Amino acid sequence: MTLLLLAGTGDARRISEQLQGQDVIASLAGATRKPDPLPVKTRHGGFGGADGFTDYLTDNTITAVLDATHPYASEITARSAKICQAHGIPFLQFLRPGWTPEPGDNWTEIAQEEDAAEHIKPGSTVFLGTGRQTLERFSNLVGCKVICRQIDPPTGPFPFVGGEFLIGRPPFSIEDEMTLFQARQIEWLIVKNAGGAASRTKLTAANRLGIPVLMLGRPEQGDWATVDTVEAAVDWVRSL
Repeated sequence: MTLLLLAGTGDARRISEQLQGQDVIASLAGATRKPDPLPVKTRHGGFGGADGFTDYLTDNTITAVLDATHPYASEITARSAKICQAHGIPFLQFLRPGWTPEPGDNWTEIAQEEDAAEHIKPGSTVFLGTGRQTLERFSNLVGCKVICRQIDPPTGPFPFVGGEFLIGRPPFSIEDEMTLFQARQIEWLIVKNAGGAASRTKLTAANRLGIPVLMLGRPEQGDWATVDTVEAAVDWVRSL
């Protein structure tokens, strides 16, 4: 058996650590320029669309695919699941549980990035924890100061007026986030409901500082199989 592990998350790293010594190929899309190495054979870069992914599965005799990409990488997941189903290749998505509000949280869920402008008044200071891929969708936050944190230095200017990049590599402690939010006088936090303990520190910091949060809802799921723990994902691989 040759497993293709669609990686790029901390969960994928933990899965790969438990599958050392097995026939596993991890795939990193290249969103981060210098990712930490994984303990299994690793390829870097995209597949070149659906046809390229299909060819890769065939050329490398892939017999199962485990998707442990980001919960919001919905296009990658849907494409992979569809192609695997068409070719009779077992497919599983690892999908960690989303966050749920705790006492003191002030969250408002929005369906898409553009909806943020309906809640945030002009002149506000906004911290984006949503990454750079959908950054342009916040361009209607007119008159706001928008701070977007990303791992790698930017390759171009901020895509709209009033914004700036902040470079930082996780993990960030609760204290780190509180210090940052206070120093930058953050009035709103916008995040995707990615789930996971490591990324929740910014939400805890917002809770303690009384900062309201706009939470982007998760993409709709298809009818493919999913698990929500690393242990279940590893058990599935070992059962094949």
